[in-house]
Amino acid sequence: MPRDPKTVLSEALAEALAGEAPEAGRTAIGLERPKNAAHGDWSSNVALQVAARLGRNPRELAQKLCAAPVWASLADIVEPPQVAGPGFVNFRLRPAAKLAVIHRVLAEGERYGHARAAKPEKVMVEFVSANPTGPLHVGHGRQAALGDAIAALIASQGHEVTREFYYNDAGAQIRNLALSVQARARGIAPGEPGWPADGYQGEYVVEIARAYAAAGGDLEDLEAVRRFAVAYLRREQDEDLRAFGVAFDVYSLESALYAEGKVEEVVQALVSRGKTYEKDGALWLRTTDYGDDKDRVMRKADGSYTYFVPDVAYHVGKWRRGYTRVVNVQGSDHHSTITRVRAGLQALAIGIPAGWPEYVLHSMVRVVRGGEEVKISKRAGAYVTLRDLIDWAGRDAVRFFLVSRRPDADFVFDVDLALARTEDNPVYYVQYAHARISSVLAQWGEDPARLAAAPLAPLALAREAVLARELAAFPEVLAQAAAECAPHAVAFYLRNLASEFHSYYNAERILVEERALREARLALAAAVRQTLANGLRLLGVSAPEKM
Repeated sequence: MPRDPKTVLSEALAEALAGEAPEAGRTAIGLERPKNAAHGDWSSNVALQVAARLGRNPRELAQKLCAAPVWASLADIVEPPQVAGPGFVNFRLRPAAKLAVIHRVLAEGERYGHARAAKPEKVMVEFVSANPTGPLHVGHGRQAALGDAIAALIASQGHEVTREFYYNDAGAQIRNLALSVQARARGIAPGEPGWPADGYQGEYVVEIARAYAAAGGDLEDLEAVRRFAVAYLRREQDEDLRAFGVAFDVYSLESALYAEGKVEEVVQALVSRGKTYEKDGALWLRTTDYGDDKDRVMRKADGSYTYFVPDVAYHVGKWRRGYTRVVNVQGSDHHSTITRVRAGLQALAIGIPAGWPEYVLHSMVRVVRGGEEVKISKRAGAYVTLRDLIDWAGRDAVRFFLVSRRPDADFVFDVDLALARTEDNPVYYVQYAHARISSVLAQWGEDPARLAAAPLAPLALAREAVLARELAAFPEVLAQAAAECAPHAVAFYLRNLASEFHSYYNAERILVEERALREARLALAAAVRQTLANGLRLLGVSAPEKM
């Protein structure tokens, strides 16, 4: 299998640097793609970095690096490197080296783009974590799509990833749910005497009440009503997530943190370390010691804990389970909890690094259908459910759309666009590229495995070089998206790769008469298809053979 040209260039540049500036010691060699392809295929600023440290002229050092003997042995891969600007080293690959990525894609198949971590980490991605008080809404859907894709991306880089769902099954909201079900079972409707002040009004509450009555439940036993309602909604949420193609490895319960004494244990540890004080009958945490704008109440005067305290206990558990990296995907309304949770963890002084855990906060989702915003659901009452969105637009479109923008950007989900079979619909456009290539390969009718060894020299067009360059970028896109928790970068890449292929397909015939050219173009197309499939899989979207 041909080696990755980027790796070859990095090793050669390191060798050149060791020969010209041994006093620099081990130096990380960074290679980046110039934004303008006319400037070459790769560029490094290592001469600028090292020269600043050693007091040398960066451009002169860059010239020395470009003249190193090592490049002669790589003449079949890269043209002689060139100095640009104040000391950048630019590389231009030979045509054969640019095209070699096609064979690499076909050889690695479903693993193309994936990496082996030098030091694999144990990573948890926690997402959705909805209160079991109603059906999942579109915001939960955005969390599910983001969290599942982030977990897949991190796993693609060789790390051990756990997907976890944290149920907030304790507190006032759960009690209000139980009171709402109890009232409905007694025939009390919202607004009537006996209806709880903060009751839930969706039709799903009526469904739960009917199911509880059918099961012979005791209406006087509010705890039994609570357990039934929570279990009912947990099952429903699980069904919605299965329909969305999302599965979790671990489920954690807030109630268990109280039952097992974990919350009280954390509070006592903070008290014993002198990180708290009492004021106005409440217990306060000195969060200002850790960057907060004011100290925060942990235990209110009535003896109940504020909502961030069990979160601290929950994250202590994550740390003790060995997760060196934790990513929490939550709505932007949780922004205020970040500093408090991190402050509590730092105050415990149990070895948790600052900035742990990571947070990915997503903004709201608006749903537009028929040119008008949809704000309510028949079952949920006050919001559009995830199930509504899946039923209207289909799982693939919902998953792709919900990761196609930065998480912190507000998103308008246009149902009509998601159903459109045009290039304006990004998921259709990407899937159609995959299906189009599948159709070409089917017309060819021979064994695609043969293409892994097809000579690539006939590929001499500029569009073919552009496609090869896009294919070569895929591993970097995945690595950066995993590091930055940015699945939108993968969606953007797939849209761009599909666009480049459609342009190529519309301009050139693939199944030409000349066998060598035909098989070279088929190999290129097959590599594009494989890369599209790999990217779509990481986003939880199917890669259809026909459309």
